[in-house]
Amino acid sequence: MAQAADENRDVENSAVNENGHTKEQQFVLKVIQPGLAGLMDGSVSTLAPLFATAFATHNTLTTFLVGLASAVGAGISMAFSEALSDTGELTGRGNPVKRGGITGIMTFIGGVGHTLPFLLGSYHLALTVAFIVVGVELIAIAYVRYRYFSMNFFMSALQVIVGGLLVFGSGVLIGSRGG
Repeated sequence: MAQAADENRDVENSAVNENGHTKEQQFVLKVIQPGLAGLMDGSVSTLAPLFATAFATHNTLTTFLVGLASAVGAGISMAFSEALSDTGELTGRGNPVKRGGITGIMTFIGGVGHTLPFLLGSYHLALTVAFIVVGVELIAIAYVRYRYFSMNFFMSALQVIVGGLLVFGSGVLIGSRGG
């Protein structure tokens, strides 16, 4: 009986839709890809304003507010960008509002994760925890790319970390000039 259920599940997962995508491919196109794009954008694009503020002001509350504003703004921007870029009809990527919502939420999560440590109050502790959170975010992104897009994990991690370091470095450089 269990073998028949497994075979039925395999048949269902291998069945293709009108665009030639299996259920797993549809899930990747409709959920994973927009979520990953959001997580990548939120985790990386908010690094520069957050760390520029941290290094320029050494003020954790100001840094938190700038990080929160960056995460909210990036989430809204990415939600609209994803929702308005593709109706989903031609590509089979599904409902644009749902994809936009997934992208926006994941962008916010990516941006707010390394912002929350600045609520700790201690500048040095907040920086240390934020660095750790950024590392976890970047490794999570590399893992999703490995798991769903058949990327080599170490190459993916290297690519994501280099991108993150470039944005982080620009924020530190700008912030160090301001304070």
